[in-house]
Amino acid sequence: MRRLRPTTALAAVAAGACALALPALAGTRTLDTGYTSHALGGRLHYEVYLPPDYDSSGLRYPVVYFLHGLPASGTSYRSVRFVERALDATGLHAILVVAQGARTGESDPEYVNHGAGDNWGDAIALELPRVVDSRFRTIANRSGRALVGLSAGGYGAMHLALEHLSTFSVVESWSGYFHPTDPTGTRSISLGSPDRAARANVHEQLAAVRPRLRTHETYIAFYVGRSDRRFAAENEQLSRELSSARIPHLFRIYPGGHDQRLWQSHAPAWLRLALAHLAPAR
Repeated sequence: MRRLRPTTALAAVAAGACALALPALAGTRTLDTGYTSHALGGRLHYEVYLPPDYDSSGLRYPVVYFLHGLPASGTSYRSVRFVERALDATGLHAILVVAQGARTGESDPEYVNHGAGDNWGDAIALELPRVVDSRFRTIANRSGRALVGLSAGGYGAMHLALEHLSTFSVVESWSGYFHPTDPTGTRSISLGSPDRAARANVHEQLAAVRPRLRTHETYIAFYVGRSDRRFAAENEQLSRELSSARIPHLFRIYPGGHDQRLWQSHAPAWLRLALAHLAPAR
């Protein structure tokens, strides 16, 4: 089968999304949906959590894209309801989109591009925002988009936001790391070439994107638990690198480890931070 060029493929995704625009929601706030992804050669699922006034307001809303941890199943995107509760707790109105980050037979793709039919980065950072913008009332530019993730999703958020500065203006990593790893989180994975590995390594990305960060102002924030033995040191390293490069950022170390209790306790405050740096509903 002839592969579509990236621009053609994205146009096809957008056209398909318009044709499948969702009907009136009649009070429903949570929708489990998806689209046909050229980047993945199949279906990408995602869950949408809408503001309580979405049906009646007529407003356009900022969007928080959320990436879950890995390894995971193909339905793990449905398992972060605490983020929905945290968003409600902020009292701020935004659309939350939780993207599928794994599928049957591929539990730990790390939110990066691996090759034809397995390009998770393109699916989530390029295709998904176009689909969501075509189906929902969003603020359809970088001023209205944040990319947030926890653990492996924190790595994916930081990597993809830096790679796609024209798409996202806010990025947060909750207990993430900053290079693609195996399921243990202790060993780097091979991406097939040194160039591909460098592009997927946040520490090396910084040097490449530093000039663009001057023209694409981006809110960069991340935290880690003090007792997180796998990832605390790398988070401190990234903060030093950002400071050395004079790139503004927020970094916090909290009591706790790599666990749900930490993420739940800080989720409302960190979502509030993200939304404070996005364009408000209008």
